[in-house]
Amino acid sequence: MKFTRLLFLCAAVAAAAENDAPRRLAARALGETPIWNDLHALCDGIGGRPTGSAASERAIAWAAKTFRQAGLTSVSVEPFKMPQLWLPGTAEASAISPAQFPLRLAAAPFTPSTQGTIEAPVVDAGEGTEQDFARLGARAKAAIVLVRSKEMKTFDDLFAEYLRNNSLMAAAKSSGAAALLLQSTRPRGLLYRHPMSMDGSLAPVPTAIVHREQAERLGRLTLSGEVRVRLNLQNQTGGEYQSQNVVAEIRGREKPEEVVLIGAHLDSWDLGTGAEDNGVNVAMILDIARGFQELGIVPRRTIRFVLFSGEEQGMWGSRRYVERHHAELDKFVATVTFDTGSGRLSGFYLNGREDLRGEVNSALAPLGGFNSSEHLIDAMDGTDNFDFLLSGVPNLVGIQDPIPYLPDYHAESDTFDRVNQREQKITSAIASVLVWGLAESPGRLKRQSRQEVERLLIDTKLDQQMKAFGQWAEFESGKRGLFQ
Repeated sequence: MKFTRLLFLCAAVAAAAENDAPRRLAARALGETPIWNDLHALCDGIGGRPTGSAASERAIAWAAKTFRQAGLTSVSVEPFKMPQLWLPGTAEASAISPAQFPLRLAAAPFTPSTQGTIEAPVVDAGEGTEQDFARLGARAKAAIVLVRSKEMKTFDDLFAEYLRNNSLMAAAKSSGAAALLLQSTRPRGLLYRHPMSMDGSLAPVPTAIVHREQAERLGRLTLSGEVRVRLNLQNQTGGEYQSQNVVAEIRGREKPEEVVLIGAHLDSWDLGTGAEDNGVNVAMILDIARGFQELGIVPRRTIRFVLFSGEEQGMWGSRRYVERHHAELDKFVATVTFDTGSGRLSGFYLNGREDLRGEVNSALAPLGGFNSSEHLIDAMDGTDNFDFLLSGVPNLVGIQDPIPYLPDYHAESDTFDRVNQREQKITSAIASVLVWGLAESPGRLKRQSRQEVERLLIDTKLDQQMKAFGQWAEFESGKRGLFQ
């Protein structure tokens, strides 16, 4: 996007903004606001913030304080239980023969520690399929198993990396491997956190992501003879503990019992500072709330701003929020989630609800020049819309250009300077107008029944992904997808 485009949009919106709530909100969002001060405070001042860490607790307190400083009087932190603590500790490794060199690596979340420092031969398991482990046979027992990965360039590549987790861990456990070294999917030595469990349970084999080019070197060395590596992974693990979601709201003037929720996750992994994932959208949610408050705009329905914790550990914050508020869900007009960085917003995932298309376009009609109507019917699993979807609540997820988000996903490079500030300002304007339109609309969509949700999951093929992630049984049993 050229800077002149932003200037043109600012001028056009400002000219039409007088006494017009959506355009006033958009004009404010496009102008000078404290959004980057908030992002700096969160990412540079607090840094990476895995749920359960001291940094996470500081971020929760900071977010609640920032909502209050913005003038919102209805601000709370809602406690909930997380099932399993995992925090990184020591991650050290070195090749000791036939060549000696240090290895750069990062422990994979929800994997156990090694039994102190171990030394073992390295065996190459290719892409780590069941057939690859069968080919290794007894050589994998008590070995450090190297697993290759393709370079990640698209969302499909990213989801493929997650989808192989269960089969990879099952094969590794069955083989008796001492540990896994997963080749980084990012080039030039970039490391990241790759959770090996989607529900927060502890995986069976110690695992780390290793420098991509060093993994290639190890693989080549195994072709000529035995390669030995010394490895020490010490992670902090524990049982159930408490975290909090941060909730603020602007009460509706006519139908305060009906709710439009806009949310983003506050937690992040720790190698970077969680700017693209997902600090930039946290800062946006805070600034949208500030905008309504500054302008004195009170919509027909309540707008609720929620910063979820526990998303990176299996979307626990939003899951627990749905459980806590299940009696209110009939009154939820829609939820809107942002979780893919600061790239250009082209539209919204409708999450299987074609009837949302017209509602979204009507809400955004005052900003037709922004061209954010390329909505997709796809249903999303992997962010904080998911348990609302399973419970029949109309839900939207922003579709944002995956660059710069994907290269820095969970990585050391996810820092403040990577954020696309110009595009995020436009996203903030669009999001402000969208939630206003949904909250102000004279009508609303109905909540789906359990039978309708099940049909949606099958029609969108989301059921297949849920089965691969081990989520389908919970939906079938009624543990997820809450109805009266």
